[in-house]
Amino acid sequence: KTIVKVLIFSYFNFTVFFISSTMERYHKEEDMKMKLNNIIKPLAATLPLTLSLTACNASSVGTPIKLIDDNYRVTYQIFVSSFYDSNGDGIGDLEGIRKKLDYINDGKAEKGTSLLANEIWLTPVSPSLSYHKYDVMDYKNIDKDFGTLEDFKALVEDCHKRNIKVIFDLVMNHSSSEHPWFVEAVNYIKGLRKGEEPDFNTCPYANYYNFTKKKQEGYAPIEGTDWYYEARFSPKMPDFNLENEAVRNEFKDIFKFWLDLGVDGFRLDAVTYYVTGSITKNTEILTWLNKTVKEIKPDAYIVGEAWSTESEYGAYYKSGVDSFFDFDFSGSDGVIANILKGVAPASSFADRMIREDELFSGNNPHYVNAPFYTNHDIPRSAGYYSGERRVDMIKLAGAMNLLMSGNAFIYYGEELGMKGSGRDENKRAPMQWTKDANAVGMCKGPKDMEDFEMMYGSLEDQKDDETSIYNYFKKAIKLRHSYPVIARGKTALYDGFENANPDTVSVFTRSMADKSYEPLLIVINTSENDVSQKLGEDYTKLESFLVTGDKEVTIKDGTLNIPSFGIAILTR
Repeated sequence: KTIVKVLIFSYFNFTVFFISSTMERYHKEEDMKMKLNNIIKPLAATLPLTLSLTACNASSVGTPIKLIDDNYRVTYQIFVSSFYDSNGDGIGDLEGIRKKLDYINDGKAEKGTSLLANEIWLTPVSPSLSYHKYDVMDYKNIDKDFGTLEDFKALVEDCHKRNIKVIFDLVMNHSSSEHPWFVEAVNYIKGLRKGEEPDFNTCPYANYYNFTKKKQEGYAPIEGTDWYYEARFSPKMPDFNLENEAVRNEFKDIFKFWLDLGVDGFRLDAVTYYVTGSITKNTEILTWLNKTVKEIKPDAYIVGEAWSTESEYGAYYKSGVDSFFDFDFSGSDGVIANILKGVAPASSFADRMIREDELFSGNNPHYVNAPFYTNHDIPRSAGYYSGERRVDMIKLAGAMNLLMSGNAFIYYGEELGMKGSGRDENKRAPMQWTKDANAVGMCKGPKDMEDFEMMYGSLEDQKDDETSIYNYFKKAIKLRHSYPVIARGKTALYDGFENANPDTVSVFTRSMADKSYEPLLIVINTSENDVSQKLGEDYTKLESFLVTGDKEVTIKDGTLNIPSFGIAILTR
C-alpha cells in the first residue's frame, strides 16, 4: 500500500508540474491560477481521499488566503503598558507595538509567519493617573508613558500598510477627577452658598457631570459640602451627564480628532452605565453616537462593551452600533467553557449561536457579532480547566471562539496560554515574549500585580513547537481566514448525521444567503475520546481540519473519524 501511495503521489506531482509548465503563456497570474485550478481539481478528485488529507490540515490550507477588507476580522486586544517596551522604562508603549506589528500581521498573508490578526484594539492611551488609563484627563492627547501623538500617527500608518485596522478605546461614561472640566465644576460647587443651586450659565461644566444633594448608591461626596457626584466605578472617575448636548458636542469633537488621525473606529467602554439602569436612554445615546461617528467617517467600525445578559446587549443593537461584545460565550462560566467542562452539551454551541442571531438580527439586520473569550477584565483561560487534557481544552476553546461568526477578538497572550486571575492587575500581566523578565522589550507589569509563573512557556519556548498553544492558535486563525463563510455566514443545525451524540459533538452548517461562498459543515468533538460518525449524503468532502495532537481527521468507508478535541470542516 505504501508503494502504491508513493507512485500515485509521484504521478500527481509530475502531472501538476507538466500542466504548470505548459501554462506559461498566460501572462496574467490570476488567469493562470484559475485555469490551473480547473485542471487540477478533477485530477485530485480521482486520488484516494486518505492520501490528500495532509494538505487539509489548517497548518497548510491549500486555498491562498486573502484578507478581506470588511468588519469581519480577527482583532487582537493589546493592554498597551504590558505589551512591549521600546525605551527600557519597563512600560509598554506605542513604539513597542509598532516594533511588534510583524508578530501580529506581517502583511504577507500567503507566506507570512504572523498571527494574521487584521485589527488591533488598543486599551486607553490618553493621559491618566492610573496604570489602566480608564480615567482620562485629556481626550486629545497621548499619555507620556506611551509616547506622543506623532508616535500614534506612525503606528496607525504602519498598521494600515499591513491592512491592520486600529480601534481606539473611547471612555465616554466618565472622566478622571483630575480632568479640567471636573476640577472647575467641583471648585464652583464648593463656592455655592448654603441652599444655592448651580447656575449652568455661570459654570457650564457643573452640568457636564451629575451633581446632587441626595446621598445615594454610586455617588461620592464632595468634601466640605453637602453635595455628591455620580461615580459608579470610583470617586476618581466621575460620570458624565451624556444627556447634556454640550457634553455630546465635546465628544463629537473628540470623535473627529481621532478619526482624522486615522483610527478606524472605537471600542466603547461601559455603555450600560451611560445612564445607569436605563436601556432606553442608553440606546438613545448610542444611536446619536453611531450617527455622529458615521457622519464623520461612514466606514468607521464601532463595538460596545455592554457587560450584561444576551437579551440586554442584544437590545442595544437597535442603536445601529455595529457590534457588542458577546459576553454570554466568554469567561469561565460562558457557553464555550461550560461545554468543555461538561456542564453544557456540545450541541448548545450551535443552538445558542442560532438563538442570538435571531435576537441580534431582529434589532439590526446589519449587525456584526463580536465574540471574545477573555479580555482585560476576565481571568485568563489557562485557569479554567484541570486534568491531563487541559491544554487541549485551552486550544479548542480558542478555536471555538474563532469559529463564531462576526469580528472575533483575542486578548494578547491568550495565544500563549498565559495565566492571570484574581486581582485585575494579574489579568494584565506582561506579554511573555521570553522567560527572561529583564530581556529587551519585556514589561514590568502593573505595580500591584502578584508574582506567579506562566504554565505553558513564553513565545520563545513555543514558536518552534508545532504542538504548542501558540502554533495551534495560528492554525485556527488561518482556518478562519481561509474560509470567509466562517466569519460571515449564518449558522444552522444539521440533521444529516445519524446518532451523533449531542453531549460531545457539535454539528452545524455555516452558509451565505446569497451563496457568495460555499457552505461548510463544521463538526467539533469536545470530548476526550475519538469519535466516528457515518457521513450524510450531502457534506462528504473533508476540506480541512484542526487537531490538538498528532492524530488527524480522516474519512474512510463513508465514516468521519475525529480525534479527541478535533475539528472537521466538510464541503459538499
